[in-house]
Amino acid sequence: MDFSPNTAIVTGSDSGIGRATALALADAGCDVGITWHSDSDGAEETARLVRERGQKAVVAQLDTTDAPACGDVIDQLAKELGGVDIFVNNAGVNGGTLFMDTDWDTWRGTMAANLDGAFVCIQRAARHMLDAGKGGRIIAVTSVHQEQPRVGSAAYDASKHGLGGLVRTIALELGDRGITANAVLPGEISTPMNDAGDQDPREVDRPGIPVGRPGDAREVAAVIAFLASPASSYVNGASFVVDGGMLQMGPQAGSHLQNGDWRTL
Repeated sequence: MDFSPNTAIVTGSDSGIGRATALALADAGCDVGITWHSDSDGAEETARLVRERGQKAVVAQLDTTDAPACGDVIDQLAKELGGVDIFVNNAGVNGGTLFMDTDWDTWRGTMAANLDGAFVCIQRAARHMLDAGKGGRIIAVTSVHQEQPRVGSAAYDASKHGLGGLVRTIALELGDRGITANAVLPGEISTPMNDAGDQDPREVDRPGIPVGRPGDAREVAAVIAFLASPASSYVNGASFVVDGGMLQMGPQAGSHLQNGDWRTL
């Protein structure tokens, strides 16, 4: 099936990876739906940059903890855009506590933001793709912690494992309809969510990452843009790690850590 995308929705696109992705898709010729949770000014700036590239931008507030109502936001954006060919699930929360310190509200809040809302939003977007009958691209931004856990991130790790599993199931069920589903797993990326602001990652030393630095949001967006393009037509159910090789350091870190400080936050 030939796939020629014209419209995209990128959740959590008021800054960071979401903004970089919205701009990459606009550069590829897509009109873009932009969502924000608490930074309306950031979303409007993303919209301005999309329009500067000659593409339409529509903006809406989205709270992924408010499921299933958050699906209505996706429906509205799709209506304003005239459809949704690409859906990038990027919205979510970070952080956490040690497993034994994680209370029920923290657990449920993280799962709601990162998994429950994602399920609803992706399903709504997929319905529009199925109704249009011309295929589509579903891309979920998860985390390297979809594959390997981190101390102090019990709820976060579980939510990202769950989202990765959901994407793989969607890939099985919708692939023959021309709708592919893939995950992108960022490592440490210099974004506001990681308290990096506008810091140039090339000026930060990270000995524990093989390339020696954190990543730039645009480096993640470039992978997402490929997965959203016609060129990725035979990529389905895959997990693309964008971490500078950090996940490869498991055994190396195990043999070179000098103390047990890693056991605490």
